[in-house]
Amino acid sequence: MIMLVSGFLLVLIGIWAMLTRKNIIRIIIGFSILDTGIHLIIVAVGFVKGGTAPILDNALLRVPTSVDLSAAVSRVVDPLPSALVLTAIVIGLAVTALLLSFAIRLHKYGRSLDIDVYEEQKW
Repeated sequence: MIMLVSGFLLVLIGIWAMLTRKNIIRIIIGFSILDTGIHLIIVAVGFVKGGTAPILDNALLRVPTSVDLSAAVSRVVDPLPSALVLTAIVIGLAVTALLLSFAIRLHKYGRSLDIDVYEEQKW
């Protein structure tokens, strides 16, 4: 529960930082905080208290008295949220690197990281 609340708090902080700041680097940091919050939310949703790894080997299933198959299936943790978070971390790193490269190019062009300087580049 604490991870879910922390994730939503990080998402709110990230959105606030992206919408209220004028410095491009601070906006990128807000994006990274938002991204981390989303990762925490996904992990918190996939968490099962007292859960085990989703590995049912033959030794466990051969002995009918040790564990019932339906009880074993109800205790396993879904590996999909963890896999999605790992993929999202890599994608978030690549997007952050791309945003930082755009910030470097903008700084070379306008000698400033303030978004108000780039009024002529708006659509």
